[in-house]
Amino acid sequence: MSTTASSSASSATRNYAIVTAAYWGFTLTDGALRMLVLLHFYRLGYSPFTLAFLFLLYEAAGVLANLIGGWLATRYGIQRMLTVGLVTQITGFTLLSLLNPAWTAVMSVAWVVVAQGICGVAKDLTKTASKSAIKITADQAKNQGSGQLFKWVAWFTGSKNAMKGFGFFLGGLLLDALGFQHALWAMAGLLVLVLAGVVGFVPPLMGKSKASKSAKELFAKNAGINALAAARVALFGARDVWFVVGVPVFLYSQGWTFTMVGGFLALWTIGYGLVQALAPNIVKRSPDGLTSEVPAARWWSLALALIPVGIATAVWMNVPDLQWWVVGGLGLFGFAFAVNSSVHSYLILAYAGSEKAAEDVGFYYAANALGRFFGTLMSGLLYQWGGLLYALAGSALMLLVCWLLTLGLPTRLTLNESPSPTP
Repeated sequence: MSTTASSSASSATRNYAIVTAAYWGFTLTDGALRMLVLLHFYRLGYSPFTLAFLFLLYEAAGVLANLIGGWLATRYGIQRMLTVGLVTQITGFTLLSLLNPAWTAVMSVAWVVVAQGICGVAKDLTKTASKSAIKITADQAKNQGSGQLFKWVAWFTGSKNAMKGFGFFLGGLLLDALGFQHALWAMAGLLVLVLAGVVGFVPPLMGKSKASKSAKELFAKNAGINALAAARVALFGARDVWFVVGVPVFLYSQGWTFTMVGGFLALWTIGYGLVQALAPNIVKRSPDGLTSEVPAARWWSLALALIPVGIATAVWMNVPDLQWWVVGGLGLFGFAFAVNSSVHSYLILAYAGSEKAAEDVGFYYAANALGRFFGTLMSGLLYQWGGLLYALAGSALMLLVCWLLTLGLPTRLTLNESPSPTP
């Protein structure tokens, strides 16, 4: 390996580590925020649908934020978009902390929805910039050997979700220990430290390239990206239809404390993240990066669809110790979902072009946000209509759609598409 190539690989690894660490800090507070809002307002007596409504703008904002964020990251660089995302999150936390208990229910809900919307924009600006950085750094480090892209995507995604799990636990703990307002101030302070690290250590021009000049060019994606984006809508809708409201409220109704609910969701998400990080060792690899990985995406989607069917059956039969059947079933769900998500996260970068990776990633995660929005909405509605049974049935149906959509994923890139490093 030449000195220049070695230096480039070392620089790429350093940049990957810095961006990953920055996103860890962001994700920790983002996970805590979800538990803070959900548990605080459930304690105040809000209905399941109202709880879901509190998160709707948060999820909806992500659709536009991902599309615009990918374009902006391409035009202005990843460091600038990470900075904007962190500042936006700090602003959202500050606004949320100003919530006045004396306000009417309508005004309180409106204030929380707007503040959550700001945090939703922050999350997806930061995510798009961070995921785009992986594509760029993996391309720079390709001389370290094959498989760098899949390994880095898997580690980034898995460790990020493990950190979100710690955030869920932190949210429940801070709510018990500090209360709603002081918890938000503590999290905003942590993000100020992360912001200083991004400004000081991420290269200013990282990821800067020639952006699309028109909306038509921005939305002109290849067949692989389009099919994968559609499958992502169904996949994440199937998770959030039970994750956002159904399971936390169900467990709380079974006598669990806030810390216990937050702790379970934390352990679930940490385990899910660890499996994501190990996905390159679970999924069979191929020299071209697609011929084995695409069938794996199809098989794991079908296997995942069967799990909520089994849990829903246990709920319908009202088996003894139902809460533990639900907990165990969701453990299986988490394993299969983690592999699915990791394979999808790899495939989007495998299908994406190198020059406008941020735009391709932004388009894909806009679909991800759309799935979360739909899942969040249905989580409140289905739980209010028929409890956890309806939420799990909705999850199974969405996963069946996800599997059907993965049948359209191409197993090879056409000549006019830019190949990515092989996994």
